[in-house]
Amino acid sequence: MAINCLRAIPKIPHSSNPKITSCSHSFSNSFLFSPNSKPKRFFSSIRASMSYEKELAAAKKAASVAARLCQKVQKALLQSDVHSKSDKSPVTVADYGSQALVSFVLERELPSESFSLVAEEDSGDLRIDSGRETLERITKLVNDTLANSDSYSDSNLTTEDVLRAIDNGKSEGGSCGRHWVLDPIDGTKGFLRGDQYAIALALLDEGKVVLGVLACPNLPLASISGDNQHSSHDKIGCLFFAKLGAGTYMQPLDGSSPLKVHVCATENPEDASLFESYEAAHSLHGLSSTIAKKLGVKAPPVRIDSQAKYGALSRGDGAIYLRFPHKGYREKIWDHAAGCIVVTEAGGVVIDAAGNPLDFSKGRYLDLETGIIVTNQKLMPSLLKAVKESLEEEKVSSL
Repeated sequence: MAINCLRAIPKIPHSSNPKITSCSHSFSNSFLFSPNSKPKRFFSSIRASMSYEKELAAAKKAASVAARLCQKVQKALLQSDVHSKSDKSPVTVADYGSQALVSFVLERELPSESFSLVAEEDSGDLRIDSGRETLERITKLVNDTLANSDSYSDSNLTTEDVLRAIDNGKSEGGSCGRHWVLDPIDGTKGFLRGDQYAIALALLDEGKVVLGVLACPNLPLASISGDNQHSSHDKIGCLFFAKLGAGTYMQPLDGSSPLKVHVCATENPEDASLFESYEAAHSLHGLSSTIAKKLGVKAPPVRIDSQAKYGALSRGDGAIYLRFPHKGYREKIWDHAAGCIVVTEAGGVVIDAAGNPLDFSKGRYLDLETGIIVTNQKLMPSLLKAVKESLEEEKVSSL
């Protein structure tokens, strides 16, 4: 059962904590700073908290509008909505519609900035004759969503506008300039089942994640556990957002006041709960189980789709998240960029299985070692040790 360590703190304009770290900082820096570095980091944190305000506001708008479209589609999901991707995972009209809306809103809200978007979808399948009907449905959904919004009710996009908005996501990203990173529906299988999914949006600046937003339409506002994550009595719909040096906040998708959140502070692995992917095809559940036993975790794993895991971890619902994809899988940056900063700004640590920080500056893929591990700063040393030992044992047993 998950341990609820949620700490709700009234909203503040910025953080004065010099020890807040970003996804780009090294593992060692997240634990210790030299005395001489504190003033520099302190003032850097203040400057960072004053930056990216308009970008964060635009990202929150974009993810919230896209979430409304996704909610509408999920309620009326039809089998004909499902297409096929090269990686054989399902994609829905909501994927395309969500990407078109996020692209449209960001360009509308930030007209003076050059626009680069690294995103999951492209319009290739929609431009052929067999995709024409789907394109018309997407365009109608997008326009219906805009018509019912407070800020964009005067907008009416053509099919060509929608195709262009989707294809804005063809950027390759990299270490130079600013790039938005989007997964329009992270957790498509969860979406199709009526379970967890997320609209995940982040901003890279010179290869570093500087802000992130997770819209999680089906995530309860109350703490989740293996027993209550599907409860119909909980109010659902969370928006998590984080900005470099300013902490992580959560608010209802309906726009109510946000609360600052922090990762679970548990130090004893026996008291920790563990998140992992719902689908065994997405992560090696057996390896996670071995690591949990070696660490001393007693609670069964809580399995959830999408980056909603990052959001839930950031507010203290659980203490650990393990992701070990099957051999040959390459992690995409949009599957982790937003979640990474949401957790790190909430006081957590996100590294690969070798102890390295995630590097989002290499293009559309993460170049990392074996898997991704996430927890609080107190548990990370023992968790990393258990991970390395388990991987070494697995390597020896396979010889």
